[in-house]
Formats: sequence, C-alpha cells, structure tokens
Amino acid sequence: MQSGLALLAALSASVSLAVAQPVRTANVEVELHSAREAVEPGERFAIVLRQRIADGWHTYWRNPGDSGAATEIDWRLPNGVEAGPIQWPTPEAIPFATLVNFGYAGEILFPVEISVPASARPGETITLTADVRWLVCSDICIPEHAMLTFSARVATRGTDDPVWAPRIRRAQEELPRRLPGVEARITEGTPARLSVSLPETATIRNVRFFPYAPDAVQAAAPQHVRVGARGVSFSLAPGHADDLGQSSLGGVVAFEQTVGGAWRRRGVEIEATPGELLPETDSSAAPMSADFALADIEGSASSPQPAGMDVAGVLLAAAFAFLGGLLLNLMPCVLPVLSIKALSLANSAHSGDSRREGALYFAGVMLTFLLLAASLLALRGAGQAIGWGFQLQAPWVTSALGLLFFAIGLNLLGVFSVGGALQGVGQSAASKPNGFGTVLTGALAVIAATPCTAPFMAGAVGAAMTQSPPTALVIFASLGLGFALPMTALYLAPDLRRFIPKPGAWTERLKQALAFPMFASAIWMTWVLAEQTGPSGVLALLSMAAALSFAVFVMRWGQGWRVAGACVVLVTMPFAWRPLFGLETRQAVEEEAWSPARVEALRAEGRPIFVNFTAAWCVTCKLNEATTLGQQSVQRAFARTDTAYLVADWTNRDDEIARALADHGRAGVPLYLVYPAGGGEPRVLPQILSSEIVVDALEQGAQ
Repeated sequence: MQSGLALLAALSASVSLAVAQPVRTANVEVELHSAREAVEPGERFAIVLRQRIADGWHTYWRNPGDSGAATEIDWRLPNGVEAGPIQWPTPEAIPFATLVNFGYAGEILFPVEISVPASARPGETITLTADVRWLVCSDICIPEHAMLTFSARVATRGTDDPVWAPRIRRAQEELPRRLPGVEARITEGTPARLSVSLPETATIRNVRFFPYAPDAVQAAAPQHVRVGARGVSFSLAPGHADDLGQSSLGGVVAFEQTVGGAWRRRGVEIEATPGELLPETDSSAAPMSADFALADIEGSASSPQPAGMDVAGVLLAAAFAFLGGLLLNLMPCVLPVLSIKALSLANSAHSGDSRREGALYFAGVMLTFLLLAASLLALRGAGQAIGWGFQLQAPWVTSALGLLFFAIGLNLLGVFSVGGALQGVGQSAASKPNGFGTVLTGALAVIAATPCTAPFMAGAVGAAMTQSPPTALVIFASLGLGFALPMTALYLAPDLRRFIPKPGAWTERLKQALAFPMFASAIWMTWVLAEQTGPSGVLALLSMAAALSFAVFVMRWGQGWRVAGACVVLVTMPFAWRPLFGLETRQAVEEEAWSPARVEALRAEGRPIFVNFTAAWCVTCKLNEATTLGQQSVQRAFARTDTAYLVADWTNRDDEIARALADHGRAGVPLYLVYPAGGGEPRVLPQILSSEIVVDALEQGAQ
C-alpha cells in the first residue's frame, strides 16, 4: 500500500505544467500550452498562445492592415524568467467592403520563447501570468481580454509534452523565416516594384506581400503579382509615406505551394533593399485560385487603377448610411442623451419655439457629423490608422465626456442650476435667442453615438473610408441625416406633437429619473478610461468629479464659497491632468519589486538603492509619486547616479514589508530609504518629498 502511494506521489510530481482552463469570451477561446512537461535550469523552451476564433470572426497580425489592432501579451514573471516577443504566423488577407485587413481566422498558435534562469532549483515551481488583449472583428469589432496562468516545475532533466511538443514544433517550423539565397529589391516608381527571388515558382499560387510597417503600402490596393523562373514581383501602391523605393522595406511574402499533392500555406520573411528589379521575376501573372480572398481585388495584371464608386454605388452606400443613422438612435450609448432631449421636447412641444428647436438640433447633428468625418478623413490622409469613433481613443476626450455626463446628472437632480433647470446640455442657453444649448445637445448626441455601430452602418462607413473626400462626406452626411431625422420630425410635425402630454409634475419626476442614465454613461466612460490609462486615470477622474461636485454644490452659498469651490478644482487639476491625458508619470526609472534579498544583492554590487514603501490607498504616497518622483530632474538623477529603484507595495497585507517598516520605527507608509553605494545604514527621507530632497539624497548616496 505504501509503495503504491509512493508511486502515485512520484507520478504526480512528474507533472510539471499545470495549464489553466481555457478562457472563453463571446468570440474567442484562448489558452497557453508548453512544449515541455518539465524544464531544466537555464533552459529556453517554447510555449504557445492558442486562439480558437469563432466562425465569421478574426483577430489581427502585427500590422493589422486598413484597421484593427494586434494581439498583445503583458507578462508577469518571476525574477530571472524572461519571455520573448510574440512570433507571428503567416497572416491572411481579410477583405471587408473596400478595406483589407491582415489577420487570422479559425485556430492560430502564437509561439513565445521562455527562458528559465540557471539559478532555478530543481523541485521549485515557476508561475507565469499572461495578461492577453486582442481585438476580434466581423462586421463589428470587440476588444477582449483574458488573464492566463500556468506553473512549470523545474527538474534536473527536462521532458517534452507528448501532445503539445510536436504541435508547437510544427507551429515554429511554419513561421515566416529568412531563406538562404532569397534576395529582395524595392524599386522606386509609380507604382513601386518589389521583386523577390524564390525557388520553385512553378508550384506556387495566391501570392501576397504583407509589409511590417503600417501604411507603408495601401493594404487594399491590388499588387498585380507576376511570376518568373527565378521569383515573383509586386506592384505596390504607396501608403502615406512618400519614400517607397528609397529605403528598405520589410515584410512577409505569403503564398500557397503544392507539397505532396496538397496546397500548403507558407511565408517567407524578407528585407528588400533599394535597387533594380531582379531578373526573371516578371514574366507572367501569378496564378490565383477561385477561392483566393483577394481574387476580385487583384483583377488583371495591368497597372493598378484607383478604386472608385460609380453613381449607383454611392447612392447604395448613402442609403445604407441613412438606415444605419436611423437605427443608431436606438443604440444604448446614445439613448441617455436623446432621452434628455425628449424631455426638452415635452416642455417645448406646445410652445411656438418647437420648430426653431428642431432646426437647431438638426443643425447641431449635421455640423458635428461633418466635422468628425472631415477630421477623420484628414487624419487618415496624414497617415493615422484610425477609424469611426476615433475621438474616444484619446483619454482626455473620454475624461471630459465622463465629467460632462456626471455634471448633467447632478443638474438633473437639482444639485445645481445654471439659469434655471438644465434639461439638456446648455438648456438655459437654448432659451436665449442664439439657441446654443440645442445645437450643443445635437453635437453631444453625435459624440456619444460614435462608439456604437448600428446595422447597415459598418459597410457604409468602411466604403466611405476608401473614397475621395467629397464622396466620403456625402456618405457621412447621409448617416447624419438618418440620425437627426426622428427627433427633428417630432419637433417639426404638429400632428406628432399632439400625442405629447403637456408639461406638469411628471416632467420634473422624469427629469430626476433621467439623472441615473447619465450617471450610468459616466460610469461607462470611467471604465473606458480604466482600459486606456489604468487605475491612475480612474483616480484622477474621480478626484476631478469630487472637486467639481463640491464646486457646483457650494456655488449657491455666495461669492466666497464660489471662490473656495474654484480653488478646490484648481488645486486638483495639477495632480489629475497627466493621467487624464494618458501621460505616464514615470518614464525613465525602471522599478523592481522590493525584497530583502534584492536589497542585499544590489548592495553587494555596490549600487545605491532607493526604496519606496508605498500603497495604492496611501494618498501621501501617490502625491509624492505624481509630483516629485515623476519630475524630470529626479528621473535624470536616478539615471546619473545609477540608483536602483525598488518598490515595496503594501496595498495588500505583507508581513515582510510590515516587519521592515517596524525596523525603521514606522507603522505605516510612506517610507523612503536611500542606501549609499559604499555601504552603511540607509538614509530615511521625509514623508513629504521635494525634488531637491530626493536629488540631494541620490547624489550623496552615489558618493
């Protein structure tokens, strides 16, 4: 019996890799697998991130093409363990309307190499955590996220995983690689010509070049691939750069090749240098299969022609845009704003101003739609890879909208009033002759609507992005017309207004109830900001919200309180503006996790050390980090003195940090220690830091 238990324990110990269960989102299943069951000290081994993508959806390559975003992995690794970059399989071209994206469908394996330190001890367990983010798209795009973890046991002798070792080895063998003897040239011209020497060109078809650099070439333009006895050539339409053919161009040449009677997809990595077209690479059009995704785009092998719409195509795209604009009124992101406008309509429907209100609202919507469209087209023309809703990619816009929605909610509850009840953004201004508030409400409705994509809208917007500016503006104007029409019709049509009850007590109750959808919108904007800037951005936004709440609440108490409220806002802004703009505070200092062992190791090297005992809930700590440790003068002092920066994070309970604090006579954080390079006791800095104090301590510690 005892021998059986011992055998069972030995078998259990031999299992070195505990793979977490797959994480399933709505459209992608992700998991990590390792080629090794047991790893040796100092070994470099391969793992894969496996994505299993739902039918009709796709994720993206390192260069996503006309739109999209590449998959990213943020590793959290033990000391000494290193993870290499994602190794990208050969991508596929994914056409959508008149766009072409680069990515993957079905199941895809992304290899990553992991290095185990030579100091790892057999028997110990190494835990790796991967924070994986990706964008998955069909006719809409959804950013998704998963936290994956696995643990590997270190053994004296490593062993392969019998299932995943061969699969990972095959995935690595199929990665695009440089081939011996393969030469590539990029030749300047209109269009530029890329020529690549490839062996066995008689056995290949469906050839496509995928550049590493975004916007180096037009993703959706035909490449008119030609083939010769010694290679292939491409006609490349330049992207937003004007030096195609004057400098080197890297990327992957993808193709299908017959192997054993079956077609296999392959990729060859190239780095083309400027020069003349390689000989025997331009004899005839390269063959394409009927099911090749870009067969329609490639067409004949003549010179590329600009892809433009005829009149019927423009009218069809405009019709789809109009339908999409109508349906956009029902999307959840815009309903809170439109609800408030509906309340304003209830108050004005039986007055003589309703027609004027409707015209002003229509003007606000159309003007904002056209301004956003013109900005989008101008930025894409300048080389920016952006799409519809681009303004919400800027953290400061997200922050401003969050604060605005919060302020509207406070106003609807009656916390403050600007010139009477604010029944929409700038409603008091709307009662004035210029009607600015009504125009502003239409503008806010458009800005709030842009994160949403309604049915019929995606194809229309995608088509507009590839057309000339006048054609694109016609399509965007149709989208705005469809969006503005329902509310405008309620204002302008007397027969419809008869069904709206007259204002009364119910409007006041409805006004207060509508505050809560506005708060929900503010929460949504806070979540978006958290994805963009992390906890620091959320802290800054909530701090500004608290300051603004105080300012608007006390403004009714008199001039002195108004000054006090303004002062609170002004004091808060210097600490909040960097996170709200998505700017990192610490740029040059590379921080490490504190531990007594790490301190001793650095002291043995003779390096000065700065230890920051901190916590996320410590206001003084965060104040010092935002105002002092992030200053350029302090950053330069760290670099100049080669001082190691260690962070002892006490956000969660840690007995080792508590003992270290007690050893220095402290019961809480912050605590700042500077260990001198020459040895000796650390210098304890004040709890409130200044740049002069820190720089002086760093320079003395380095002596």
